Amino acid sequence: MSSKEEILERIRRNTEKRYEMPDLNMDAIAYEDKIDTFIKVLEASGGEAHLLAPQEDLNVVIRSYYPQAERIGSNLPGITCATFNPDDLTDPRGLDGVDVAIVQGDFGVAETAAIWLPKQTKHKAVFFISNALVILLDRNEIVNNMNEAYQRIASASYDYGVFMSGPSKTADIEQALVFGAHGPIRVTVILK
Repeated sequence: MSSKEEILERIRRNTEKRYEMPDLNMDAIAYEDKIDTFIKVLEASGGEAHLLAPQEDLNVVIRSYYPQAERIGSNLPGITCATFNPDDLTDPRGLDGVDVAIVQGDFGVAETAAIWLPKQTKHKAVFFISNALVILLDRNEIVNNMNEAYQRIASASYDYGVFMSGPSKTADIEQALVFGAHGPIRVTVILK
């Protein structure tokens, strides 16, 4: 038994009055156009979106957003603009100085423009240490709200996952907004 399980078991044994979980079924917000809402919310949070047209080359589109990038990491098949595979690194500190990381999102959330990113690389630091993050997302994999999102991952099997919505940002008392405080300065979502 892990220490977490041991602590929870002690709490259960010493809890006298128990309450049933509330019914979490509710009429949450739904959008007429989930893709349009997702794009607007993403842009409002400082991110950018690109709707990939059928004739567009994905690698050319990525390069058009990041023409100066020298160190581009991705382990995804078909990403020829990548200059290295982050899975080839034994130490995650080798990711320091990555200009762009390209990853695959499982699904997006229209309400918050959050994208579910389960661990797909050897080092999860790739989501946070790169200066810019390009997230590839199937445009048909956008749910309305976080309620639907949590239902979707409730039975999923993963050892790490994170919802990411736009670039990292923080603001202080003086209302100075700073991008890239705890993660990528720039996030581009390419909707395939």
